[in-house]
Amino acid sequence: MTMDKSIHIGLFMSALLLAAPGARAQSADAGDQDAGQTARPQAIEYSDAYYTRAKIHKLASWATLPLLGTEAILGQNLYNDPQGHQSSYRGAHIAVGAAITGFFVAQTATGVWNLVDSWKDPNHQKLRRVHSIMMLGADAGFVAAYGTTPGGENLMTFDRNKRTHRTIVFTSMGVATASYLLMLFGNK
Repeated sequence: MTMDKSIHIGLFMSALLLAAPGARAQSADAGDQDAGQTARPQAIEYSDAYYTRAKIHKLASWATLPLLGTEAILGQNLYNDPQGHQSSYRGAHIAVGAAITGFFVAQTATGVWNLVDSWKDPNHQKLRRVHSIMMLGADAGFVAAYGTTPGGENLMTFDRNKRTHRTIVFTSMGVATASYLLMLFGNK
């Protein structure tokens, strides 16, 4: 190999090694321009059943505050009555409590089903998930409230049980109301 050929090969390799990083940097810069642009949103398709459940869920939600308010008033009257375990408010309190139970079962069924169907939809995703967690927590609280219902034959613990029951119910009502208002005002 001659000296001239060696110099040409050496210059060619040097030029290649110097140009290659620039070419890579140039292609990386071109990729950075694309990275600055937002990706096109993907279309999310929902079934007719999804929209039917959503409509039921939204229309039924208007009963949330009246039901919880009525139950709170009846429960407070029952709580303040010295003969609470024999009070005339007891039957109404139980009836409205049963209505709230059915209401929350229907709302939970439609809400969770639609949450599963909309899991990948980025629109209001955080809001839907926070609302769902709060409402499931309220559901658990209402189940606990049912489990702490005072009554039966043991009147020795009636006052203590009614305080525990009231605390759990008002906490659950507060969480449910906050979650309801979150969706009412935040879901625009």
